[in-house]
Amino acid sequence: MKNFDFDLFVIGGGSGGVRAARMAAQRGARVALAEAGGVAGLGGTCVNVGCIPKKLYSYAAHYAEAFEEARGFGWEVPAPQLDWPRLKSNRAREIARLNGVYLQLLTGAGVQLFEQHARLADAHTVQLDQRSYSARNILVATGGWPSVPDVPGREHVITSNEIFDLDPFPARLLVVGGGYIACEFASIFNGLGSRVTQLYRGEQVLRGFDDEVRDFVAAEMRKAGVDLRVKSDVAAIERTAAGLVVRLASGDSATVDTVLYATGRVPNVHNMGLETAGVALGNDGAIVVTAHYQTSVPSIYALGDVTARLQLTPVALGEAMALVDHLLGPAAGKAQRDMSYDFIPTAVFTHPNIGTVGYTEAQARAKFGHITVYRSDFKPLKHTLSGSSERTLMKLLVDDASDRVVGLHMVGPDAGEVVQGFAVALKAGATKAVFDSTIGIHPTAAEEFVTMREPVRAAAAAT
Repeated sequence: MKNFDFDLFVIGGGSGGVRAARMAAQRGARVALAEAGGVAGLGGTCVNVGCIPKKLYSYAAHYAEAFEEARGFGWEVPAPQLDWPRLKSNRAREIARLNGVYLQLLTGAGVQLFEQHARLADAHTVQLDQRSYSARNILVATGGWPSVPDVPGREHVITSNEIFDLDPFPARLLVVGGGYIACEFASIFNGLGSRVTQLYRGEQVLRGFDDEVRDFVAAEMRKAGVDLRVKSDVAAIERTAAGLVVRLASGDSATVDTVLYATGRVPNVHNMGLETAGVALGNDGAIVVTAHYQTSVPSIYALGDVTARLQLTPVALGEAMALVDHLLGPAAGKAQRDMSYDFIPTAVFTHPNIGTVGYTEAQARAKFGHITVYRSDFKPLKHTLSGSSERTLMKLLVDDASDRVVGLHMVGPDAGEVVQGFAVALKAGATKAVFDSTIGIHPTAAEEFVTMREPVRAAAAAT
């Protein structure tokens, strides 16, 4: 039997790669991990230029609303002013702390860390800058990367990788895209004080989400001040003394300080040696894997965003745990873990937030046929005094044949926090009768999910 330098070599120090490396090492495997960004790159997109800094900036943006709303509750507050450099500095300090936490987790588990770019040389060999190492199994967990279309003047735009450290703060920001990243940053920078224009070439933003949620959020974003324009696209971008002049396909133009392209992410597979090793890619450039994350090369595995299944950090973490159990067996006294992709909850940190789990209305009708829709749209108690016109939307989708709640959607403050708990119920198969028999916590917005009794759309089959 061939002797390998390592039992598992992980390429990529993001959430999935770190979790797989740490868990495998804790089981006694000899594990190495290579991260081209070094310690500062540990945690991947989520920690460095994704979920964590984005949520911190979302909190910052909400303070502007809070200062204004405080007047309705008797507080007189002088006009607030954002200290953008201080926000950036505080965020950078927290991210550096998290990088250190990830490093400690890896080294504490016995993982050997290489702060170098790694590529595949063959089915069992990883080539680093100076030398190569052999491994019984190799895991590719290199995540995704922002994609910018080939528009004239694309050299003048930024992506979500650069948005957190802009200097100076953009007084005028143009956001191109209609996905959750585009909508989040449009909301965040609008809240921080930018004059934000958002362009999306499609009919409505947030494709893939429930249609009512999409329409509701778009309306709320516009009320909050975002100049959201659908069926609109960029023709060219030019730098002038007045700023970036963006010519639109319609013939109109806009002059802004910064153009953010948030038009999707692609699997990070460039210069990885995948072709050399024989690893197959799909038409979308993602690594093709089996149910157990095995690529076309039996000793090479891949998970997370590089496989383009569901680009969510908790999904990569779940996949990592399932893979380690598959390769090494479950931990002592534990059952074998497998990853289920049903009823995965998610949140979008627009203003207001979105929380969702299960099927959209269109998906539910297509899958179950006869469904019943329950919906509530109301002004939250807080805003009866705050002066804000923001509203909250809640929606339940029920499969008539089983009475099971198969979709739950919310737009409103802390929607992600609310929906996380209900996701457990949907995962467990809760029925509408169970929802109806559950006592609500009063007064909360969340209680609306267990007090909706009258359907807004009765049972109807898919067309």
